[in-house]
Amino acid sequence: MTKITTVSFNRRAILAAAGAATAALAAPRILRAQTKEVVVGGAASHKSFVEQIVAPAAEKKLGCKVVFEGSRSLVNLEKMQKNKDKQYLSVVMMDDPVMIPAVSEGLLEKLTPEKIPNLALLKPGTIHMDGMWCNYLQPWLAIAYNPKVMPVPPTSWADIYDPKYKGRIILPSLQNTEGLANLFMAAHLATGKPMAEAQKDIDAAFKKLVTIKPNLLTAYTQMPQAYNLLEQGEGFMISSAISQVALDRKSSGAPVDIAVPKEGIFSMPSGVALVKGAPQPELGAGFIDVMLSVDVQGTLAAKTNSLPTNKDAAIPAGMPTNATIHTVDWAFVAANREAWVKRWDRDMAL
Repeated sequence: MTKITTVSFNRRAILAAAGAATAALAAPRILRAQTKEVVVGGAASHKSFVEQIVAPAAEKKLGCKVVFEGSRSLVNLEKMQKNKDKQYLSVVMMDDPVMIPAVSEGLLEKLTPEKIPNLALLKPGTIHMDGMWCNYLQPWLAIAYNPKVMPVPPTSWADIYDPKYKGRIILPSLQNTEGLANLFMAAHLATGKPMAEAQKDIDAAFKKLVTIKPNLLTAYTQMPQAYNLLEQGEGFMISSAISQVALDRKSSGAPVDIAVPKEGIFSMPSGVALVKGAPQPELGAGFIDVMLSVDVQGTLAAKTNSLPTNKDAAIPAGMPTNATIHTVDWAFVAANREAWVKRWDRDMAL
């Protein structure tokens, strides 16, 4: 007769063993969850100031790791589009015109003072579309000039139309974002309308702008070419030059300076936003809040030759303090820019 041995199973022991197994399988996931990390997408040219200034401040305050991915605004837009159901970027730093399609496609999360307290300290005109993004800096546009050939700096945007500068003026093409300032200022000079109205009067803008053609040395799409001509003295002025670039060239010893015209300056698009459905949303909001803080804003503005957007932050030495800062209706630009570029190519051909 075969003896059958009965094994008694303890229910408590079985549950404990099962729990241990589950815990072992889940351990990598738990460890990953405990690793606090925020991924920020921005322009490759921003890598140095993000990693040297913003990231250390955010890591210290939030107790996390900031990972910066440098590319271009349109690349960041594509990343959000492709990963809409499983985002990995928490924050994007993009040009304002690229924020427009991101908003329309539901890729951004609204910024609020509850999530980002420093949002309440920003200057008027730096929060867009009811909080879908804000500006973390104001690089500005004015007139770069060569002081060796122009000992007296320009004082007005109208100076570039003076016949004495025949063949000496350099403009950015409308394919370049900085080129838009010349278009809008042309409308203002022609009509006298306030800038908010003038930038919508595109017919007046082009009628004025074409009168500058005898003065044009070149209209560029590649910025290094323009600065080579300016520094060699062939070009006297670059109208609608980016403060960051002109002042960086000046600090390197090149014969370049930038003048603030009496009509005011334009702010360049430097937007930051939260990605909708992103991981670590509280860290993303915290990163933006640190970026907008008084101390970080002051350091960041000085590093980048820009104006801070936090109204309580110190304005760096050498930056305009009393100039009118014109903002741009980027939704209007996004809707019409393609047609403007075609008209530019036709009307401004040399």
